Parts: sequence; structure tokens; C-alpha cells
Amino acid sequence: MLEATNTPSKTEEPAAPVNAALAAEARIARIAVTVFPLLVVVAGVLGFLIPDLFKPMGVAVPYLLGVIMFCMGLTLTPPDFASVARRPWAVALGIVAHYVIMPGAGWLIAVLLQLPPELAVGLILVGCAPSGTASNVMAFLAKGDVALSVAVASVSTLIAPLVTPALTLFLAGSFLHIEAGAMVMDIVKTVLLPVIAGLLARLFLSKLVAKVLPALPWASAVVISLIVAIVVAGSAGKIVAAGAIVFLAVVLHNGFGLGLGYLAGKLGRLDDKARRALAFEVGMQNSGLAATLATAHFSPLAALPSAVFSVWHNISGAVVAAWLARRPLKD
Repeated sequence: MLEATNTPSKTEEPAAPVNAALAAEARIARIAVTVFPLLVVVAGVLGFLIPDLFKPMGVAVPYLLGVIMFCMGLTLTPPDFASVARRPWAVALGIVAHYVIMPGAGWLIAVLLQLPPELAVGLILVGCAPSGTASNVMAFLAKGDVALSVAVASVSTLIAPLVTPALTLFLAGSFLHIEAGAMVMDIVKTVLLPVIAGLLARLFLSKLVAKVLPALPWASAVVISLIVAIVVAGSAGKIVAAGAIVFLAVVLHNGFGLGLGYLAGKLGRLDDKARRALAFEVGMQNSGLAATLATAHFSPLAALPSAVFSVWHNISGAVVAAWLARRPLKD
């Protein structure tokens, strides 16, 4: 999440921040979103080609995810949560759409493609994860409703310790044994506590945090790329056999999310800016969390859909954001 995304949504043109600092941060956001997919692709290739370099780092994945979540917490402000109270219907619609469409689509695709149990659980787990950390940046670039995007992403992350394990148990329990209780604790430690710590740091160390905000997109991009390299390295031996079917599953999963997320906003009679925001909030997942949980509770192979999703949803998100940015708002 980026501080630059919090203000533009209040204007007609989110691409025009109100001061020089926000303008600089917006430029950094655009560069980061452009370079990010390339970093993730390079990391995945390196993990596949030299797995022995990254495999020993597997124990560090939960801590790396904690760093990403801490950075997310640093970007949150009280007005982000106030927007939930101002627009409860839109936020509630985004949360329900996110936690219904993506888990359901993951299960349906796993069944239709007859994925092996580990891959099926991995794909469903991606669908049950909260919104992706770059979703509000994509909404910003697409001239979407960034305040709504931030609100949905924040709430989906905060309720993930309860919702993600429950949905995973319900949808993936028939494929593999699910330890939902242990998963709850892992999400609390790697997601909820770091986000709260970042939020508190933002409240009590605001001047210091303001200085590091422009660097947060790059920090998150580098850490997520490292997680992808580690996850790919863990299943490098099986990627050749499973790579094609996993890629197809992930492309379908992400495509359903982006398209149905926009449609959910339309059915909910939200304006075009809000629909664009929901497209990314539904279609982009916290694949780093899914990879961490899959590695810890199942196997490196189960984490493969998360690694592929990390690559693909940033590429597709950037492309869709660029396409939407060139289309006039309908309202």
C-alpha cells in the first residue's frame, strides 16, 4: 500500500496528487509497478535455475512476509478506517466478493482441471488469502476509487486470521488434511501482528515513517521477489511436469477474479471508479501469505500456485490498470 493512494481518490483525477511529495510518490509507484513483475519473473527464474542457493532460506519465509505486512501497516492511517464507516455498503460488498469469488473460483478450477491434491489445495489457498499488497496501487493507476481499495484491502487482511483458515478447511479439506487452528496462529503471527505494529509505528513515529514511505514499494517488491525465488526453488524439480497446468489454473483464477470483481461492483450499483477498485481487490491476492502457509502446512509443491500467482497477477494487474487508465470513466 502507498500513501500516495490515499489522497487522489478524493479528486476527479487520481493521477494528479495535490502536492510535490505525493507527485513524487506517484511516480515511484508507477515505476515500482512496472519493474515489479520483471523482478518477480527474474526471481522465479533464479529459483528454478539455482535452487540450492534459495532452498536453505525457506525457514525465513514467514519473517519475510512479516516484513511485507509491517510495511503495509506503515501506510495505513486513521482516515483509511474512517472510510469504512462512511461507505459500509461498498466495503462490505468488496469483502464479500473477495472471499466468495476467489475461493469459489479456486475450488471450481481445481476440480475442473483435476489438479493433484497438493496443487488443488495450493490454488484454493491462494483464493482464500486476503487482498494483494499491490492492489491499491493498481487501482490508483487505473483511476479507480483508491480509498475504497485501501479500505477493502485493510479489512480483508485484518479478518484473514479467521476467514482464510475457515474457507480453506471448508473447500480444501476433501483434498488434504487441514490444521485450521495452527493456520490461524500462523496468520496472526505473520500478518495481523506485523500490520498492527506498522500502524502503531505510523501513529507514534510519523515523522520518521514519512521519510521512508517512498521506499516501501521497492522494499515490498524485493522481499516478495525473494519469497517467490525461495518457493520456486523448493519445487524446482516438479515445475517442469506441473508448470503448464498450474499456469493455466492461475491465469483462469486471476482472470475470473478481475472480471467478476468488476461485475460485482456493477451489480452492486457502484460507480465506475469503485468497480475498477473492486476488480483489483478481488483479482489480486496476498500470494506471499498463501505461499508461506502452503510451505508450512503442506509442501513446497502446494506453494507452487502461489509463486506463479505472484508473477502473473502483477503482470495482468499492470496491463489491466494501463488499459483502464486509457478508458474514460463512465460516470
